[in-house]
Amino acid sequence: MNTSVYIAKRYLFSRKKVHAINIISGISMLGVFVGSAALIIILSVFNGFEKVILSLYSNFSPELKIEAKLGKTFNPDTTYFTNLQKDERIFSYTQVLQEKVLLRYGNKQFIGTLKGVSNSFLKNTQLDSTIMAGSFTLMMDGRDFAVIGTTIQSSLGVNIYDPNANLQIYSPRRNATAAANPLNEFVVRNITPSGVFGIQQDFDDIVVTSLSFARDLLDEPKQVSSLELNFKKGTNINKVQQDIEQHIGKQFYIKSRMQQNTELYKTLNYERWSVFMILTFVLIIAVFNIIGSLTMLVIDKRKDIAILTSLGAGKKLIQGIFFFEGMMISVAGCVAGIIVGLMFCILQQQYGLIRMGGALTVIDAYPVDLKVSDFGLVFLTVLIIAVIASGISARLSVKGLSEIKQDL
Repeated sequence: MNTSVYIAKRYLFSRKKVHAINIISGISMLGVFVGSAALIIILSVFNGFEKVILSLYSNFSPELKIEAKLGKTFNPDTTYFTNLQKDERIFSYTQVLQEKVLLRYGNKQFIGTLKGVSNSFLKNTQLDSTIMAGSFTLMMDGRDFAVIGTTIQSSLGVNIYDPNANLQIYSPRRNATAAANPLNEFVVRNITPSGVFGIQQDFDDIVVTSLSFARDLLDEPKQVSSLELNFKKGTNINKVQQDIEQHIGKQFYIKSRMQQNTELYKTLNYERWSVFMILTFVLIIAVFNIIGSLTMLVIDKRKDIAILTSLGAGKKLIQGIFFFEGMMISVAGCVAGIIVGLMFCILQQQYGLIRMGGALTVIDAYPVDLKVSDFGLVFLTVLIIAVIASGISARLSVKGLSEIKQDL
């Protein structure tokens, strides 16, 4: 065993003449322990939220989305799109017609987005997980229904359990001219809401209806706003995207799920790293307390240092003792913190110890998703800070070494 490591280990567990050194060392280790555990827990919770949010977004954000670069709509009945629909890799091929509309319920009004979808949209088995009330029904017995977002439901006070409650949807007529009665400039249709879904603010102002209802309201018999494609498991989405881009030409955008929600991914990433940096500063403060405890340890062990130097120990060995002392304190606190953080995360996953309050929440307990990379990141962060702090302490330990010899 390395001499410096052996002596450092003896100093770590031995009693000091000055009792405050034990207390300060314990506080330093406790600070690293708490900081490491907090980092593991917070990062895992952020991973959990990210996983839940992205899974909810995936219900309305397809794996690939095709939109026209010029204009709001395009013709989907081309040879390429017809053949693409028959591609064996495709799980669902949804035609979408989308437009801003005026919604009215009783005396209240709201500007929302109408999203008419073809039947393939309902192949997504996860749609029911977004439903806060009612069901995700768009058509039954030849009658059209609408599923509305929570923002619309709360703004208009829609009661989906009232069979006589109809939602009025207004859309400007094509080529409308000024009329004595302004209502004549709008196409108005009534529809019964069947359910309320909740995802996030970007989606919760949407009314989802059948494509046929949207075509009738918007007077758009052929064109679509976009094509939404989802693929069977195991499909290489990036390769498919590249293939479509090569065949489809420069008239269309082909967006992946990340490209459709760039702001969401950026926000999640910024929040994650912001919290990581804040907790890292806490760790820095905790680890740098080691400098104080090691400085006091040097004072306490002046006689030992003088004896070692008289026996031929050089500066490198003396520095090594206090360097490894600081590393042991940091690593012990970090490993203990990681273990406790891991145990807490597992318990949170299994039993949901800490629950979320509020109504209309998709999840009732804080989600947790463990990633091996987070454990490596936390350990590496503590290790780097500990090396810097222990290095500073080690350099201070050999200052005034000649005076220590004289004291002996």
